[in-house]
Amino acid sequence: MDEIKICTAGDSSVLIEFRQKISPEINAQITALVRLIKAQHIEGVTDMIPAFASLLINYDPRVVSYAGLRDRLEKLLKLEISGEVSESRIFEIPVCYGGEYGPDLENIADHAGLTPEEVIGIHSAKDYLIYMLGFLPGFSYLGGLDERIHTPRLANPRIRIPAGSVGIGGSQTGIYPLDSPGGWQLLGMTPVKTYDPGREVPILFEAGDYIRFVPVTEEEYLEIKKQVEEGAYQCVIHQKGV
Repeated sequence: MDEIKICTAGDSSVLIEFRQKISPEINAQITALVRLIKAQHIEGVTDMIPAFASLLINYDPRVVSYAGLRDRLEKLLKLEISGEVSESRIFEIPVCYGGEYGPDLENIADHAGLTPEEVIGIHSAKDYLIYMLGFLPGFSYLGGLDERIHTPRLANPRIRIPAGSVGIGGSQTGIYPLDSPGGWQLLGMTPVKTYDPGREVPILFEAGDYIRFVPVTEEEYLEIKKQVEEGAYQCVIHQKGV
């Protein structure tokens, strides 16, 4: 609790600041706190926005006062919340690497001194923690990219990157949820819609979950894309630690 600060962020928001570093442990604390607050159904809380080392809580001051909300939060922060981490989910995201789907795969491989096949193997070899969502609806900031394939952003960003593109920007990797300008180097594409405003829950995952990239062939990609368009595709989801 001594390392956690609660402060105002305008007239209807509270900011909870954790230790100012990026780490899975701090992310686990933030994720667990979000789940704990949701379970408490605190009247007046309208939204929660987790970041790398903080949690922004929006509230309706007509329903709950800052002092009242702060008191509730201080009590929750005194609880042991780290045990909630085991509830995290792992989403398998199919990716077709290279070619027209990943036009920068060769650049990434050349920069790393590896073959494209080695880059694919490294990129798909681990589960990536979602630290936060931002930039675009459903854009996930993932931690844990292997240092061997850290790759600088493009010197000249593209005007349009198609939705579903999987890229690397410096020490991070992620999925573009919408068509967007961007400077990340693209190594593949997924047919899965990580953001769909027509779904009951538009964003597929949340901070604290994990993403596992699964290489697929072009034929498999096209088949999954068809299922997605027909509303018949379901992501494979595992429970972390199961």
